[in-house]
Amino acid sequence: MDIILASKSPFRAMLLKNAGVAFTAQSADIDERAVEAPLYNSGATPEDVALVLAEAKAIDVSERNPAALVIGSDQTLSLGDQVLHKPEDMEGARRQLLKLSGQTHHLNSAVVLARDGQTLWRHVSVARMTLRDLDPGFIGRHLSRVGAVALQSVGAYQYEGEGVQLFEKVDGDYFTIVGLPLLPLLAELRHEGAIDG
Repeated sequence: MDIILASKSPFRAMLLKNAGVAFTAQSADIDERAVEAPLYNSGATPEDVALVLAEAKAIDVSERNPAALVIGSDQTLSLGDQVLHKPEDMEGARRQLLKLSGQTHHLNSAVVLARDGQTLWRHVSVARMTLRDLDPGFIGRHLSRVGAVALQSVGAYQYEGEGVQLFEKVDGDYFTIVGLPLLPLLAELRHEGAIDG
């Protein structure tokens, strides 16, 4: 059974590869902001938004790849009622980290399986992330060291890299933080007969 990861994220691909899952990667062709915009006025939670985006990606790729089992995933970052997005530039990353400094935010990681344009399974995991109080000068030096990699995540940090230094406390598993709830996904792939188990 062909497995396709509907993502261009090198971090999600690394998690699947390290778990021994044979797959190919193919980006979904969706406008994420257009998909999520109507959700905010409908009372959708940040978890709902992550699931809808993950599902849209999985459906889009599965419609173009008949019979393949497609993994769609997405992650939202919520600070209270506010959903934050990937910063567009380094100044945006600096502002994002200042906003998160000393606060607890949630990473809502969704994963969806689809085949032939139909959703087979949906799941969301949440991690609670508490940044320590960050000195503005330290934020600038940190962003200088890590560079544009800070723009690749919704929090403007890479927890799996130097970004771990920003944190005081974390409640949640590593896979959820990186953006792919791997253990529930592997269980469902076994259930579907897509991987040995």
